Amino acid sequence: MSKIEWNHETFSKFAYLGDIRISKDGNQIAYVLTKANMKDNKYENTLVIEEIENESRKFIENASMPRFSPSGKKIAFMRSNEENKSVEVWLYDLTSMSGKKLLEAKNILNMSWNDDDRRILITGFKRREDEDFIFEDDVPVWFDNKGFFDGEKTTFWILDTESEEILEEFEAEKFASGIWHGDEVLYAQHHREEGKPAMFRFYDIFRYKEGESERIFEKVSYVPVDSNGKLVLLRGRPEKERLSEHDYLYIWDGREVKPLTEKFVYNNGAARLDKKGCVYFTMAKEGRVNLYKLSGEELISIVEENAWVMEFDVSDNGKIVLLKQTDTMPSEVFIWDGGLRQLTDYNGPILSRLKRRPIKHFRFKSLDLEMDGWYIKPDIKEGEKAPVVVFVHGGPKGMYGYYFKYEMQLLADKGFYIVFVNPRGSNGYDEGFALRVLERTGLEDFQDIMNGIEEFFKLEPQADRGRVGITGISYGGFMTNWALTQSDLFKAGISENGISYWLTSYAFSDIGLWFDKEVIGENPLENENYKKLSPLFYADRVKAPLLIIHSLEDYRCPLDQSVMFYHVLKDLGKEAYIAIFKKGAHGHSLRGSPRHRAKRYKLIMEFFERKLVEGKEGFNVEEVLKGSE
Repeated sequence: MSKIEWNHETFSKFAYLGDIRISKDGNQIAYVLTKANMKDNKYENTLVIEEIENESRKFIENASMPRFSPSGKKIAFMRSNEENKSVEVWLYDLTSMSGKKLLEAKNILNMSWNDDDRRILITGFKRREDEDFIFEDDVPVWFDNKGFFDGEKTTFWILDTESEEILEEFEAEKFASGIWHGDEVLYAQHHREEGKPAMFRFYDIFRYKEGESERIFEKVSYVPVDSNGKLVLLRGRPEKERLSEHDYLYIWDGREVKPLTEKFVYNNGAARLDKKGCVYFTMAKEGRVNLYKLSGEELISIVEENAWVMEFDVSDNGKIVLLKQTDTMPSEVFIWDGGLRQLTDYNGPILSRLKRRPIKHFRFKSLDLEMDGWYIKPDIKEGEKAPVVVFVHGGPKGMYGYYFKYEMQLLADKGFYIVFVNPRGSNGYDEGFALRVLERTGLEDFQDIMNGIEEFFKLEPQADRGRVGITGISYGGFMTNWALTQSDLFKAGISENGISYWLTSYAFSDIGLWFDKEVIGENPLENENYKKLSPLFYADRVKAPLLIIHSLEDYRCPLDQSVMFYHVLKDLGKEAYIAIFKKGAHGHSLRGSPRHRAKRYKLIMEFFERKLVEGKEGFNVEEVLKGSE
């Protein structure tokens, strides 16, 4: 069988799976299969419904957000209407596979069935949408991947699927989320104090029934995420002092809130509650995202291996369906029923024709802490040396580890060593590890990265210290900017959607008013950290060529951050280039259009190739992108 070459378009050959669901009786699963259509420059979603026992599959095109009815006889899903620029809620009978449209709205975020097999709770939002202007009296005025708020309110609809009528409609503050709890709806919205913006560390939780809302929790740091009709599962903390604190799980029985997972130390992610009161949850631990079941006081490992559980769902009889990926395999569907087995192999045929390189783990001491690092070794002849690219994750409370990172496999195939570590501030460790970076971003965490690189060089003598590049997105983009101003080790850098000046980030970013003040410190107009830890003020120290990539619609780390750094570098006579993608939010690296992503991969691959391998002057973008359309 002929091999496939890793290149800037190889990602389009993979199948991407998401929104995994299982019916309450455990007999059916549903998920969304997404493929990149390079020719038409779009993603195509197919809803796949599988009978577990007879292994039969049904397909519904242009469909997402599958939700089985409690009986398992029907499924609701969402369908985009590009002509009307709206989304539709559809209902299919799973026996006849015939369907009907239930609702059309501008914006839908989520939906869930009530146990009566008729009513669906739909969460969406509404805005003023005046054709001439946007008006706002709240902050922030915009949010990443959402655009300008324009007076946005969360809207909840209770829809009867038989009569196709909206039985009830009510509003809450933006960002509100809701779940069914018996015949009531529990919803959480950000806590507000009179005359002040929302406090994003705190929530108020309300009970809604028959047209009336009652506040049942005030100024707490957890939200309801699931209910079995008697118990409510909460995720967060009773009261956070900092947003970067870990999230844990709690049970509320209507009288008191009891802690469940604080004793396990590590940060919790997705969580489910079954009819018997057993709790299922993911936990980030040292580069892994594993899945556990808590039955009373007994902790049962469902998936505890070098892997990431991306999503999961649980049936009433305890079956678990999940999406799992590893460092050499994108997500596939697995099922657990006392034991774990793989159900799908969409990417197997493609992967068998690609050379994948597993990551190698190492531990190292940095200042006062032990840390995890990994690297990928390229094909290299004995006696030769290979260039190195250091990756820095986002966050700072992001995490590297055992998941499939396309850019790393791509560059390793092109002959680069790939090195990445989890510096202090990362997720996957105790809470103190995550909090150590706050108000010191760029100091000890940068030393952690440098110490990890030094440990890597001890392990791999064929790595060329004279040809080291660095790259990252968001916090990784900040750290790339920072690294080139603080060290001569790096001979090339690619900074993506990063920070160069913390003061304008605080004032301009959608989360700056609370996130930046936590990461860099309070009193931004007086706090010296906002200047001291900003790469912009050290631009004269940059010696290596830098490619800056940014997306125009990024409101998390806005475009000003990259444009400022680029302008100053050019004014100082430095070698700098900027590529601004006209569309795409902060997560454009994964959610940009197929051609957008292909061009981004091409830019990254060619820049490091020309600067660290060929030693070429300049960077002619017409030449680089030739043939990538």
